[in-house]
Amino acid sequence: MKLSTRLTILLITITAMVALAVGSFAVVTSSRTQYASLDDSINAVAASGTGHPLTALSDALNLVQQDNLDLTLDVVDSTGRVTQISTSQVPLTARPTLANIRDSLDAIRTAPNLAGFRFRSLPIGGGSYLLIAGSTSNVAGRIHQLVVRTILVGLLAALAMGIIARLFMRRDLHTIDRLVTFAKDVARGDVGQSVPPAVGSTDIRELQSALAHMVASLQQKIEAEKRSSLTMQRFIGDASHELRTPLTVIKGYAELLARTAPSDPQQQRALERVQKEVARMDSLVSDLLFLAEVNEVRTHDTAIIDLSQLAAANARDFATDHTERDVEIGVAPGVYVAGHRDYVERLIINAFSNVARHTSSRDPVRVTLERLGDNVVLKVEDGGPGMPEGTYGVRPEQFQRFDPSRSRTSGGSGLGMSIMADIATSMGGVLTTSKSTLGGLALTFILPAAAPPT
Repeated sequence: MKLSTRLTILLITITAMVALAVGSFAVVTSSRTQYASLDDSINAVAASGTGHPLTALSDALNLVQQDNLDLTLDVVDSTGRVTQISTSQVPLTARPTLANIRDSLDAIRTAPNLAGFRFRSLPIGGGSYLLIAGSTSNVAGRIHQLVVRTILVGLLAALAMGIIARLFMRRDLHTIDRLVTFAKDVARGDVGQSVPPAVGSTDIRELQSALAHMVASLQQKIEAEKRSSLTMQRFIGDASHELRTPLTVIKGYAELLARTAPSDPQQQRALERVQKEVARMDSLVSDLLFLAEVNEVRTHDTAIIDLSQLAAANARDFATDHTERDVEIGVAPGVYVAGHRDYVERLIINAFSNVARHTSSRDPVRVTLERLGDNVVLKVEDGGPGMPEGTYGVRPEQFQRFDPSRSRTSGGSGLGMSIMADIATSMGGVLTTSKSTLGGLALTFILPAAAPPT
């Protein structure tokens, strides 16, 4: 729920509660006042006949007629017979009892058999009594009208407060919406926009200032990261090219020496070690050059590639070269991606090389390819030892070894996973690592799908 909606609801609720509290107080006060006025009228009529019972009836009747009081006067004799002398707008149809008479001689009472009336009695001589009763229906009606009006006024006040609050906060809320939109754009990577102008209350201006400062700092860090990345890429490229020349010379001389028959066995072992290390360094330099090329050029001359055919062919080749493994191939046909064919093939080869290098010769392998919506999902899984806990899902970095126990004898340089991740990124996709159901590592490549070539 938006902040503006929450604030509006809060203000409407508070206004309604205040209106309800004030209205309730007004209803209670008005009720007490009206009942007190009715009681005063009844007491005034009773007082007019108190102390002189012989004229009490005539005095009470004169006062009711003179002041136009809306009261009922009933005479009740000693046998309980009732004679109605004066009738109010709401007549008393129920018959009062002698018990009602005796109970109300000293004060105003109410009784279940005389519902809707308040009454008092006084002796008028000869064993008879005068009952003075006033109907409460008019009071109840006025109170009901007051309650309805109070509710309507409260609702109107709450509605008016909501409208006023929206109008009052409109500028601030509009600025907040613009700042939220700007923050979303920044989160998506669009940091080139200018921060919306600071208008509105002091809090909004402070928020805009803090957001502008944050974005400026973020832009500076992004630029610094870009410069650092470009410098690193240039260094890798230059270093790789500089290393390739002496390596080529060393490799040539090593091959020349290998053609002769060295007499010393130790010399032969040294020569073999030199050739092995030269081959390893040559592979490392090739990987560095390839990595620099992928990172430097993000837009290639792309083509529509039949990923189904490429993945299935490499999987079959892997199964042929590793007959002792159980290789399961589940490649859906007709799955295409847009990219550089050499890069896509290098990605798949690196995935299988990673399996061959870091698993035993009998560990099972599963290769699956399917299209899910606008993406294709290529997954290469193995039944090897996998990676240490806590390293799954981590984006591979250059020269990163997920298992510190691996030595150089494994042949890995720490660039294979990074190359696969960078190729996937250059194609607009992503590489994720997870625990395979086979027990080892699952490499999952999620790439944008492409339409088949026409």
